[in-house]
Amino acid sequence: MSAAEAENRIQFIIGDVVQECAVRGNVVSTALVEFMVKAVILDPRNGFNVDRRLTKQDVDKLEELCLDKLLKKCSPTLDTIKMQLYFERNYISRREFLEVVQQDLQSKLSVVRQRITETRVKTRDQLQTVYQDLVSYILLHSGLGSTAEPWTVQEATAALQSIFPLSKLGVFMVLSKKEKEEQLEELSLTVTGIRLFNRACREGEEQLRVHHLMPAVMEDILTVTADSVENILGGTQSLSWRYTAVLEKLSNVDSAHGPDSVAGLGEVPGLDSSPGLDSMPGLDSVPGPGEVPVGLLKQALYNVRQQQHFLTLLQVKLCQQPLLDGETHIDVLKAELLSQLKQSVESKTAVPSTLPLFKNISKLWGRLRDEAELLSILNNLSINLQPFLASQAKIFSADYLDHLLGAAEVKTDEQRMNQMPDQRVDPAELKMHEWLWPSGTMDFLELPLEYKGYCGYRLAVDGLLLPGNPNIGVLKHKEKLYVFSSREAASTFAANVDNFVSEVAEKAKRSPELIQLLQLQQQLPAAGVSSEPGERLQVKSITKRDGCAQTVIHPIQTNIDKTYEWNEWELRRNALKLADLRTKATISTQTDRSHMRRDNNSQTWNMKDAACITKREGQSSMPTPQVYLAGLRGRRDAQVIKTHLTSSVTSTEQNY
Repeated sequence: MSAAEAENRIQFIIGDVVQECAVRGNVVSTALVEFMVKAVILDPRNGFNVDRRLTKQDVDKLEELCLDKLLKKCSPTLDTIKMQLYFERNYISRREFLEVVQQDLQSKLSVVRQRITETRVKTRDQLQTVYQDLVSYILLHSGLGSTAEPWTVQEATAALQSIFPLSKLGVFMVLSKKEKEEQLEELSLTVTGIRLFNRACREGEEQLRVHHLMPAVMEDILTVTADSVENILGGTQSLSWRYTAVLEKLSNVDSAHGPDSVAGLGEVPGLDSSPGLDSMPGLDSVPGPGEVPVGLLKQALYNVRQQQHFLTLLQVKLCQQPLLDGETHIDVLKAELLSQLKQSVESKTAVPSTLPLFKNISKLWGRLRDEAELLSILNNLSINLQPFLASQAKIFSADYLDHLLGAAEVKTDEQRMNQMPDQRVDPAELKMHEWLWPSGTMDFLELPLEYKGYCGYRLAVDGLLLPGNPNIGVLKHKEKLYVFSSREAASTFAANVDNFVSEVAEKAKRSPELIQLLQLQQQLPAAGVSSEPGERLQVKSITKRDGCAQTVIHPIQTNIDKTYEWNEWELRRNALKLADLRTKATISTQTDRSHMRRDNNSQTWNMKDAACITKREGQSSMPTPQVYLAGLRGRRDAQVIKTHLTSSVTSTEQNY
């Protein structure tokens, strides 16, 4: 079977699972089913061998296991995977958001812009129609009101007439298309600034607030501040710290009852020794006295930690990134806009010299509007992440967690970073590995740590997400960086790094939510399976991820002089060479290997001797003309007789 046919077959299997879930009353997405198929194949407990082709019975088993996991009513693992897919589908960075906003705005303006720049007007009614299109273009560009609101249209028309009356429209129509578009942009900015200026004048300088200048919808958006995201993040962090403290406490208890349950503290009815909810079709009861489901606690911790990472990414990567003095980007824009408006209100006059000020106000307004919309998306995304914590909240109530905690101390991640400042790895004991320290590494806190900064040793041993402390030492192994929660954990991990890394990968195969939480997509290859003998299918891993890279211009500040020479005799020899140069002459010769050599060619013709006769030389003697006139003397009436005495040519030749 070809690769295309294999891909079609696996899509057919995924379609069957999606359809069966819908029949059972649970609508799931194709992406969720595809990820779950991959997770079931990777889990070694399910007995699928990716190196052999699957039979029809194996395919039926695969579908049944996927349905069992997808139809669970209370599963922290399923909630975590859904949360990961939801965030991946809806997360957008600041740059991408601004690009989308500009594309949407230009698509809306393109129709009106084309109607304005390409219309040929011949009557006054057509001029009036174009002028109304100008007002519509300005309203769409500014976002201050809608064309369906008569008062807004009247306000924008009045502002436009103050700088561009209808009488000037004839001059505008004879401009080129490019000049029309440039003037449209300038008019839109100026009119928007004038409208904001007029509203500020009505409010007065003392009562001026940015909220008063916005429509009702924009006011609701701008009232959403970083406090809402910070409150949700604070609650999630507190819950993750409590789960970590409980699991850390239980890890110190005697593990005679198995790695996934501890006797004497509480139980979930019907829960066997297998970790998590994998053996349970559904769970509607809360834990009671008996055994503590450590596997469920770990799944709940993974669920809460994943939401914590997403909320932190939303807070830092998007518009709530703090600037100088703790201010946010939107706070700076609000302050700058208020300052510009107050400056314009003080003048109280809209003269041509204030037009640049109106343009600046309009540009600040556009940036503030974009930031407000981005802040609204951030807030909605953070709120929509809350339902994915429902399963862990239903299984483990706050009172039950307090019962498990007892007198144990709940430590924050910052406290764990600072509680062991003296426990530092001794490089002399671990000479076979390279260690990084805060004092000798630039941008130490920005290092790309493996496992999202969690202790690799605790992950491999008991699957606990315990934050590592970089001050203990960062292990560099095969271009990857690992941190640990204690010096003993670092020493043990460094003694056999490859085995511990493989063990973490095995933990991720059993708990598929760890693949994205710990960024293990590169370590876990895609699983290749077959549906029938002779056929081979492939489930592709999720390869999309956000990443960033920064190049340090000068990672090590050095000044290396390659011409430096320490040998005194070599320095003297070079000095003598330089002193002897003035008596030398430079001669250059071009050879076959000379630089920039060129070939010159010329064409010649061989000369030959030749002669030809062009004339014949000769001579002749012509007779001299002689004429004798008789009768010139004597009588007047005498007749003159003319006698020719010239000899003939024939007689002349005979004489010679």
